[in-house]
Formats: sequence, structure tokens, C-alpha cells
Amino acid sequence: MKNLSILYHRFSGSIQTSMVCSVLHNTRNGFSTLREDPQLDELMEFLNNLNNFEKLGVPKDAGTDSEGGFDLGRMRRLMGLLGNPQSRFKTVHIAGTKGKGSTAAFLSSILRAEGYSVGCYTSPHIQTIRERITLGRWGEPVSAKALNHHFKRRREVLERAVKLEIGCLSHFEVFTAIAFSLFAEENTEIAVVEAGLGGARDATNVISGSDVAVSIITTVGEEHLDALGGSLESIAVAKSGVVKTGCAVRHWANSSCPIMVLVIGGPFIPSIECILRRKASSMSSPVVSASDPGNRSALRGFCEVNGIPRQLCDIVLQIEKDFDLSIELLGVKLRMLGAHQLQNAVTATCAALCLNKQGWSLSSGSVRAGLESAFLQGRSQILSSEEANLLGVPGATILLDGAHTKESARALANTLQMTFPKAKMVLVVAMANDKDHLGFARELLSVGDLDAVFSTEVDIAGAKSRMTSASLLKSAWLNASREMNMKVLDFKVADSEDQSLQAAGIMESRSILLAEGSLLACLRAGLKILNERTGQQPGIIIVTGSLHIVSAVLGYLHS
Repeated sequence: MKNLSILYHRFSGSIQTSMVCSVLHNTRNGFSTLREDPQLDELMEFLNNLNNFEKLGVPKDAGTDSEGGFDLGRMRRLMGLLGNPQSRFKTVHIAGTKGKGSTAAFLSSILRAEGYSVGCYTSPHIQTIRERITLGRWGEPVSAKALNHHFKRRREVLERAVKLEIGCLSHFEVFTAIAFSLFAEENTEIAVVEAGLGGARDATNVISGSDVAVSIITTVGEEHLDALGGSLESIAVAKSGVVKTGCAVRHWANSSCPIMVLVIGGPFIPSIECILRRKASSMSSPVVSASDPGNRSALRGFCEVNGIPRQLCDIVLQIEKDFDLSIELLGVKLRMLGAHQLQNAVTATCAALCLNKQGWSLSSGSVRAGLESAFLQGRSQILSSEEANLLGVPGATILLDGAHTKESARALANTLQMTFPKAKMVLVVAMANDKDHLGFARELLSVGDLDAVFSTEVDIAGAKSRMTSASLLKSAWLNASREMNMKVLDFKVADSEDQSLQAAGIMESRSILLAEGSLLACLRAGLKILNERTGQQPGIIIVTGSLHIVSAVLGYLHS
């Protein structure tokens, strides 16, 4: 297998990003925080006066179908005031612990490749809230002008809704309503919608069963445990809330019957898959599994296309249980790297086959083209040499990945070991305070040739309330390293780091360095260590722990 340790030192492609926000308003640790386009000032002021649980943290049991759960009734009332725009297009609804955004990107890209006008709604965003809403046949984020115009026309209704709900409508609920309203106004043929939290009580679950073509549950893992009932089983129950009433499998070909199909990604442990299948059965919804035994998809190797690394995959599906779905795509060149991204691509392909059964014309050529063009910022994203120079780390290979759970850390570790098997590595990590820091650390400490882990701090959703301090984060890594009997050096990186690393004897030590400092200082200290320790061996700096640290790095590049 040709691996990326041979290819990545030649990578010089530019960062693939939408038009980003324009005005700087704050600087923290040497990194600029970007504000939204001034055209969106009124919208952002309106939204910022609402409860934003991405900043505040999600309340206990908020995502469960219980008395403590979010009130989906207020979302229905809001949509009613807007004329129920969500009923004017078909929807693919995606829930899951990990892989939702990538699966949405793959499926949206497939639909656009066939020529459909597609709306896609995802969260969170990396740099601008406009990234959450993409429209049309090209998949561009909604323009500031269009979003501002739409908000101004709906503002009176939104203000009335907030007043009627005594201020209980949240930032996410209102922006979800705006997205659905935009999709309807733009004559969207089909929308791909990512659930924000769980499924049963999520604001996106206001879509009725007759308007859902396919529901997807990608994975079930232990994220947001308190908000989703406290167990893996309760999380599965919450996520299964996106399953709507369909019709019996024997009526699959009956176009007069409202078919709702559940696609499950996985693989799942048997007890969790049983919960999902039992819910689907109770709703007369057929189930298609991306982990079906007839799936012979495989990662074959790596290549480079126009200077951009890709993984070569075969996607071969032959699903015979209940009904027949099949496709054979050999040598698919995915831009999103890792075995987990292949699984997400397979899940999206299963959904495309189900849509095809329902009359959405999707050729195998469009499936291939859509999979190959799909891309998301902050998912195994390699920066160009020019971007490394802008960060003050010339010659560095930098990979950005927004992994923030132990499951996504495991996926990142597997991707690194597969694509950079001979590279020495440095991690720069920042995380929210409601994540499993110890579990995350255990997974990434298993990566092969790890030289250092730098803990740093970034604002979470524009605020400090959910930020984990660098010292507390470093303590988690120290505890994990002791559990794993690893030799470590405990150090603090000064912002003027030039004098400190050699003096402390760090360069000569073969232990893993655990250090804390500002983001920019950590990047530069990481490059110093790699330059001193690697010799002729390749090295890579991995920035991870949250999409918010990815946002901080990308924000600096556009400052």
C-alpha cells in the first residue's frame, strides 16, 4: 500500500473553505477571533439574545423523550407561525454520535452530482454560521446577503414566537427554523438535515413522517451522556427518535405508500442494533445496514490528485435482506481520509440506493462523483506549506482534525497509523469541559511514535464557559500516561519559547513531553521538537480535541 508518509511532504493545495467572515474583533493567545459579516449584525444580535446551549452546555436529560427533555411543541408552534415550510420538501434526517456531518456531506454531494437542488443543514460551524446552511446545485453556504434578507422578512414572526414562548426558544431552534424556511423559499427538492442532539427531542425532529424519505443513524457512542439519559442504551433510544412511520417491506414498490427507510451505519454492538431495529419495526420502517454482510467495501491505498491526498477505496454493496440493493464502485478516490470516512461513505451510498428505490434518479456515476468531491473542513485536513508559513511553523506538516470523543480519537489514531506509519508525531490539543478527556487521551497515546502532547485553550462557541484549562487538560494526559506506564516529561511552554526547550534537556530526552501553553507557542515548540528529534524521519503536528481549535487555526490564516 502506498501511504501518505511518502506523499504528504509534497502537498501544496490550498485550504478548501467557503467565503469566511470578514471583521476581526478579538485576539486571544495570538490567534484572531473572526466575527460574522457585518450584514448579519441584526441576525447575530437576535440569536445571541437566545439561549445558546453550545456555549452554555446542554442541560441534563435535554435530549431524551421525557419531561426533562427539550419541548418539541414550541418548535412545532414556531414552524406553524412560519407556515410549516419543512413540509414543502423531502428530507433525509441524520442522527448519530459521530459521522453525521461527513455522511451529510457525502450524500448532499451525491444528490448535487445528479443535478438536484439540495439543502443541507449541519452543525456546528467552523468559521461562519453560514456554513450550517448550504443551498442549490453547487453546495455553497448561504450568502450573508440572502440570509440577512430572509431574516428581515421573518423577523416579526420570530419575535412574536419568542414572546409567545416566554423567551424559551433557543438559538438552535430559531436558526433551524430559518434554515427550513430558506429551503422552502429556494425551492429545494430535497434536504439533508443533521440532528443537533440525540433525535427524539431535537429541534430538527419537527419534520413529519410523510416528509422524511430516509432516516440515518450513523453511530451510537457515549457522548452527551447526561443529556441523553446516562447510558448507551438511552442514547440509542434518543437517536432512534428520528425514525418515522413507514410502510411494510412488502409495499416497498408501491409508490402510493409513504416509504420511510432507516439506514444504520455502525457497526453496532448487538444490543444497540436491536434497539434501533425494534424501533424501526414498530414504525413499519424497513432497515438497511451499511454493515450488512454483503458489504465488501475496502480501503486499497493512497494516491494524490492535483496535489491533494486521497484514499483509494472499493465500495461494493450487495444487500439482500428484505429487499435488493446493490452497487459496485472500484477505485473511488475519497478526499476524506480514514477507515471511518469509508464507513461514512458507505452509509451515504446506502441512503442513495434507498432514494433511488423511491424514484430519485441517482446513477452510479453520480454516486462516485459525489463521494469523490465531498470534503469537510477540520476532518483529517492537511494544511499547505503556505499556510504553515503563515502560522510561523515553516516546513511543518500540520493536520487538523476536530475529534473530541474517545470514539473519534480512536478513529483519528487509526487514520494516523494507517496513513503516516513512519512519522513522528506531536499533538496540540484543546477541549470542551464536558468531554471525556481521559478516554480521549488513552486512545491517542496509543499512536506509534508520539513525541509530545501540548495542551492549550480556545474559546468554545465563542465563550470561555465550556473551555477546559490547559493545566487541567494536561493533568488528564498525565493520568492516562501513568495508567499506560509511559515515561513523560511535564513542562510549561513559554510564549518566548526560544530559550526553554534546550535548557530543560527536552530535546535529548526520549520521554513523551506533556506541556501546556498558548496555541501559537505550542505549534512552534512542536516544530522545534520534531526538527530536533526526527532527523531524516518525517514528522507531523496534529491539532485536535475540538472543532473550535480547528476554527482558531483557520481563523488565524484569514486574519
